[in-house]
This record gives sequence, C-alpha cells and structure tokens, in this order.
Amino acid sequence: NDPVGKTNHPKHVVFKKVSKDKLVAVYMAKRDFVDHCDFVDPVDGVIVIDQGQLKGKKVYVMLSCTFRYGRQDMDVMGVAFRRDLFVVTRQVYPELQDKEKLTHTKVQQKLLHKLGDNAFPFFFEFPDNLPCSIALQPGPSDVGKKCAVEFEVKAFCCENQDEKINKQSSVRLTIRKIQFSPENSKLVPVAETTFEFLMSEKPLHLKLSLPKETFYHGEPIPVTVEITNSSSRNIKDISVSVEQVTNIVLYSNDKYVKSVAKEETSDSVPSGTSLKKDYTLYPLLAHNKDRRGLALDGRLKHEDTNLASSSM
Repeated sequence: NDPVGKTNHPKHVVFKKVSKDKLVAVYMAKRDFVDHCDFVDPVDGVIVIDQGQLKGKKVYVMLSCTFRYGRQDMDVMGVAFRRDLFVVTRQVYPELQDKEKLTHTKVQQKLLHKLGDNAFPFFFEFPDNLPCSIALQPGPSDVGKKCAVEFEVKAFCCENQDEKINKQSSVRLTIRKIQFSPENSKLVPVAETTFEFLMSEKPLHLKLSLPKETFYHGEPIPVTVEITNSSSRNIKDISVSVEQVTNIVLYSNDKYVKSVAKEETSDSVPSGTSLKKDYTLYPLLAHNKDRRGLALDGRLKHEDTNLASSSM
C-alpha cells in the first residue's frame, strides 16, 4: 500500500491516499472516530476522480468493520480467517444525490471548494452495536498472526459494485472507532464481601473502594482496602490487582481474564484486628509487553497504543 500522505493546513491535517493508477483518491480530515456512548462521530470525506480515465465505470466508497482471527494471508480450504461484521457501499459517481445533500461538515465544504469539480463527498453513520477498534496482543513467536476488529474506508471503480475489484483502481484507508467515556465524579465504586470460615464463630469483612469510576490511560489507580477480621484465622500476604476481562463472541463465547497490574504485599491482619490501607496500581501496556492475548486499543500502522479501553 502507498503511504498515507498528510496535507497540512494552518489548522487541519488532511489524510490523502491515491490508487496506484491515479484514478481515485481519498481525502479525510481525521482517522479516529469517537464513540461517545450516546452517538458515534460520522465518517465523512471527499473522493477525487480522474474522469478522463473512468471510461464509463462507476465509483463506489465502502465502510467496513472486520473481525480478523489469523494470518492476513491465511486461507484454509477456501475459508478466509475473517468475518465482516458490517459493510455498507455507496455510489459516489455518477452522483445519485446533489453534492449539497451529502456535504455534512465544514471540512468537506473546504475540500470540495479546494479540489474542484472532480471532488465528490461521502458520508457514513455507524450502526449502534459495533465494537471499537481492538487487537489482541500477539506473543513473541506469533509472527504475522492477528486477531483484531478493524475499520476501513475503501474507494474503488468498476462496472458494478459486485464484480471483483481491481487493486490498481482501489484505495484503502484504515480508520479507528475509539471509546470515550465522560467522567462521572458522583459515582464512587465500593465493593464489600463477607467470608465465613469453618470452626470460626465470626466472619471476615472485606471492603474495597476507588475514589472515582473513570480512569484514563496512564493514570494510576488508588485503591482503599478495609479489612475487619473478627474470625479466628490470621490473614496475611494481601494482594491487590487490576484484571482485564475480554469477551470474544465468535463461535463460542470465550472469556479471558488477565491481571494487568498487581501489588503483592506481606501485609497481615491478625485475628481480632482490622486494617485500612491505600494501595496504588499502574495498569500500563509498558508493564505488559509481549503478553499474548491482552486486548489493546486498535492502532494505525505501528504507532504505540495502550491497553484496551473498557467497552461502554
């Protein structure tokens, strides 16, 4: 694939990618689209067409969400290791609607004004139920293997949209759907539980609390632990951890639980005593490199990412 070009305006970066035969080019003002829980940023951009080369063909643009679970080039007995979760295709040229009706953003207006009569707008809205861009971290020996949810905008030209696409006349741009969670300062998460022991009249009471519900990547998590040990047992070696729970719903509902930050202590609570103590946990990808199967936020090319954001 050609590298994605960036055109810098005083305020905007515009991403540009051209097909090998220079027939179609895609221009987009951003590649990250935010899921705000109650709505998702729409996907918009502009296609530029070399009408002299078209020779009666039509131009289409496609938005797709794919679940990939194997090597990119793997194909066993005609079964590709990928499943399309969502695909929608729109005809861009010849136009089925006026440009004004398909122009929804100021960036589109500016691009259409700058790029002239051969530029045509496109606009997509995500359905409600799609996952965000996510990838499972491969192990050190998993070369080329990939398990990921990926989003892509693809422009291509052909006689009709069902025929095989000529790679020379098509262009693909990877985009991301990312989760954003507004901070709710009113919610203070607390969990409590009681353990009953055999041969012990009274129980052990355990309480765990956090100062807030939402933490952003790189932010430490302070945890308050309160233990009241009324039992006859002595409690020792307290450990506190953050766990990542990943549900993969493909053929069977697989669930993976992995600790991403852990503090192991020699703190003890002898029988008949209590303890209240603060611990700090750092759930960072930097501390979990090369751990196979951890869920990460999707990435564009090879730039750094982080542990996957919680799905809202």
